[in-house]
Amino acid sequence: MATDRSSAGDPARTLALLWGLTAEEKPGRRGPRQARSTGEIAAVAVTLADAEGVDAVTMRRVAQELGVSPMALYTYVPGKAELLDLMLDTVYATMPRSTPADDGWRARVTAVADDNRALHRAHPWVAAVSTSRPPLGPGLMAKYEYELRAFEGTGLPDVELDAALTHLLGFVQTCARMTADERAARQDSAMTDEQWWSANAELLARVFDAERYPVAARVGAAAGAAHGGAYSPDHAYDFGLARVLDGLAALIAQR
Repeated sequence: MATDRSSAGDPARTLALLWGLTAEEKPGRRGPRQARSTGEIAAVAVTLADAEGVDAVTMRRVAQELGVSPMALYTYVPGKAELLDLMLDTVYATMPRSTPADDGWRARVTAVADDNRALHRAHPWVAAVSTSRPPLGPGLMAKYEYELRAFEGTGLPDVELDAALTHLLGFVQTCARMTADERAARQDSAMTDEQWWSANAELLARVFDAERYPVAARVGAAAGAAHGGAYSPDHAYDFGLARVLDGLAALIAQR
């Protein structure tokens, strides 16, 4: 379960930050402009999360990376909750926008899925953040508009169009989380999946009864031989995306 979630801060202050309505831009404010921008702060926080994970992002650590005091940072961003929304909106604004292979809806939706997969590869921490209440900033809105357009012309009513996109993005996020888990296991054990299974083959052979679990033995052996381990992120994504598209095709045909 995700431990961080978007839109956990003060809604009014968060929306003001996301849309650039910061204090230094409000009419009537006097005095020198602040030396830092929220965009710069968000970029530093994103770089830190990319390198060390979102748990490494604290107001103190970001202030240190910027060369300012933590109290000074709070004059720009109220806290980590609002900072997390800025980070998410920043990566949404800069995510890839691919050109589909052709004009068909299937190619357009595939491009959306691939773009989101690329986003998660560049920023693995994003998959661990709950966005059931998304940060309603310009980056998110541009992303949402781009993604919805992939389904235009399919005949799906608006509610189903939104649901179809949610289903697609949920699949991509699940794949991203599985990939992150696989990467973490490889780093923790200092072994590839294939090396880990090979190193533990003798131990597993002592407890696994192929006669009692014949289907599991057969299928597991075939999958392991094909993937070099129990799980292949690329195969899971390619296979699963094709099935998602097939399911959407059946729905679209009904409409």
